Formats: sequence, structure tokens, C-alpha cells
Amino acid sequence: MLEEKQIGIYIITLIISAFVGLYWNNSNILEKTIEPIIGILLYSMFCQIPFLELKQALKDRSFFKALLFGNFVLIPLLVWVLISVFPTTSIVTLGILLVLLTPCIDYVIVFSHLGKGNSKAVLASTPLLFIFQMLLLPLYLWLFLGKETIHIIEITPFVKAFLYLIVIPFLLSIITQVVSKSNNKAGNAILDFSGWLPVPFMALTFFVVIASQIGVLYNNPEPILNVVPIYVAFAVIAPFIGKLSAKIFGVHFYGSRAISFSTSTRNSLVVLPLALALPAPENQLVAVVIVTQTIVEIFFELIYIKVIPALTKESN
Repeated sequence: MLEEKQIGIYIITLIISAFVGLYWNNSNILEKTIEPIIGILLYSMFCQIPFLELKQALKDRSFFKALLFGNFVLIPLLVWVLISVFPTTSIVTLGILLVLLTPCIDYVIVFSHLGKGNSKAVLASTPLLFIFQMLLLPLYLWLFLGKETIHIIEITPFVKAFLYLIVIPFLLSIITQVVSKSNNKAGNAILDFSGWLPVPFMALTFFVVIASQIGVLYNNPEPILNVVPIYVAFAVIAPFIGKLSAKIFGVHFYGSRAISFSTSTRNSLVVLPLALALPAPENQLVAVVIVTQTIVEIFFELIYIKVIPALTKESN
């Protein structure tokens, strides 16, 4: 029932969150709740995935080749074209690169599921995506901006996010499934209850992100006007990048959908700490650039969950 009404729920949530963020003076305290809420969201989502089938998902080498090729070869080429067509200052470009060159490792799993993609394969891919973006991000920043940018990359925020947003929810969901399989009533009740959580917690994620950051965006309109065309162009093109990569490697249509979600969904909530760790006042500017991408992406995700399945049908 909730999944059938999810788009309406999300749209109403976005409107409410924008209003709260603009008119509630203490809305910035919501920023501290983002990670725990995403953690609960992912736990509930992981509980719905039969992990005994993950072994089979890991055997699909074509999927992983297409996923890595799309995210770390084709997407960087697209980003290079976009920053060439829409030139900005170096500090704004840094924010664009930080967010667009890092594929999402958390709620992309949820969107892949909602968009009828292979969410099990996306889950299995998160360690690979994490490792590759850690290794390649400094290289890409050096290629696009120069060697002076490498020193800003710190691994701690990425490791922390991976631990809290992926590892802990993942292990708790496995425990829940194991307990449930033993016919434990409490385990079955928790597993059944978790099935109701993804939609409300996705809405809650949207609320805390938008409400906590929209005030900063409202007070810094110029960077937004500069980067929105880049983010919109990326959001329109990126799903087709994923589909192209899937086609090159002959990936099944469920996998193709998942790859399109992966190439379109960025690691904004994870790279935000990198931006805030920069020296002031540049850190606020880079943070604004990153959060702007989050807001653009959220609107497009609501479109993706309907359009990507239609673009990638079984006959494809």
C-alpha cells in the first residue's frame, strides 16, 4: 500500500521539509540525524533482500564489469564534458567533482529496489564501489584540477560512512533473517515490521537532508544558479550512460536498471564531510555545491523509479 503511494508521500515531504528548513531557526540540528536515519532505512531494506542469493549475484561478472566501467570510465568522461561546457571557479568545480565522481554506496540500493532493478547485485557491489572511488578520486581530482587538491582527500569520513551506513545495518539484517528462519516469533515480527519501514524512512531521509540544508542554499543563490544546469544535465544523461555500459557487457535487464541507478546516484551524503573539512570559508561554498546536487538528485530519483524500468524492459 505504501509503495503505491510513495511518490505522493515524497513530494509532500519535500514541500514540508523546504518550509521547515526556511522558517525554523534550529533546523540545522537535523543534520546530525541524517546518518542514523539512513542507517535504519538501509537496515529495513536489507531485511527484504534474501542474502542466501547473494552468492549467485556475485557470480555475475558482466554486471560488475559494466558497473565499474560505467561509474569510473564513462561517468568521469561525462563530468569532464560538463565542466568544460559549463565552466565555473576552481572551488565550485571541486565541489562538483567530489560529488559527481563518487557513486552512491547506500540509498542507491533502496532506489534500485523501488525501480525494479537488481538490488542484490547493487548491495554486493558496495565494497567494490567504495574501494574504487577511494583509489580513483584523488587521481581524477589531480587530472581535472591539479595535484594541489590531493591533500584534501581523507579516508576517515568514507570509512565511517561505510561502517555506519552499510556494515552495521547489513549485519543486523542478517541476524534478523537468521533469527526469523529459526521460527522465532520475535524475529518474524521484526522482519515483517521492517517491510513497512523503507517508504517512511526514505521520506524521513528526504526531510532531514532538505530541511537541514535548504537555508544555506537559500542564502547562497549564486553558486546554485551556476551548478544546477550541470546537475540537471548529469541527471538526464547518467541513466543512459548506465544503460550503455550494461549493453556493452551484455547485462540482463534487471542488472541494467540497477547500473542505471548506480551511474545516476551520487555519494553526496558521504562526501559532505570532506567538504566541511576544508578551510573556511571555502568549506561552506563546497558544501552548498554538494547539497544542491542532493536536492536535484532527489527530484530525479522520483522520476527514475518510474522511467528507468520503462526504458529498460524485459525485451531489452
